[in-house]
Amino acid sequence: MDRRKLILTGLAAATPLAAGSLSGCATSQPGQGPTGPSYPIRSDQQAPAYTAEELVAVGSRELGIAAEAMGGAIERIFADQGDRPTAYIAGEEGAGAMGIGVRYGRGALHMKDLSASQEIFWQGISIGWDVGGNASRVFTLIYGLYYPDMIYRRYPGVEGSAYLIGGLGVNYQQADGIILAPVRTGVGLRLGANVGTMAYSRQRNLLPF
Repeated sequence: MDRRKLILTGLAAATPLAAGSLSGCATSQPGQGPTGPSYPIRSDQQAPAYTAEELVAVGSRELGIAAEAMGGAIERIFADQGDRPTAYIAGEEGAGAMGIGVRYGRGALHMKDLSASQEIFWQGISIGWDVGGNASRVFTLIYGLYYPDMIYRRYPGVEGSAYLIGGLGVNYQQADGIILAPVRTGVGLRLGANVGTMAYSRQRNLLPF
């Protein structure tokens, strides 16, 4: 009986000491806490850029055209923008117009610091002088994009920016410092449908607004 009382007394004395020790460990490093998000957030407005050579190689492969033709379009865009793009989209789209035009597309967004490409959709509306429909491949250079979520918004077309280079149609869309330069095959005279607005989204939207 005495031995039992001795053991119980020892356990009762040890319990508050252990609790105090654990409490001391928990409060000895007050600055410790959950770490930040596990995904990159670019707040310094910097991202790895693509060279003209890289874009000519990828663009000619994606559009299925000769490197010389792609090189002419890339050279013109680089001269217009005076900088190097931080991202590009490779995809396909369909469009139709009869005074009012609509355009729907789907592709993949690429950035050098993305571990994988990101699926993206776009839809737009325009008012122009052209009539007809077409399907084309699209290779879009993007300036001023520092992380992927910045892309999802509506972009008005830049007035007077549409032109043809070696059979490729090029125009500019711009919003909040982000500039998109889509290069299209098979456009013919349908550049009028490019002058309007284009919205980029994570999912397919049926309404082009």
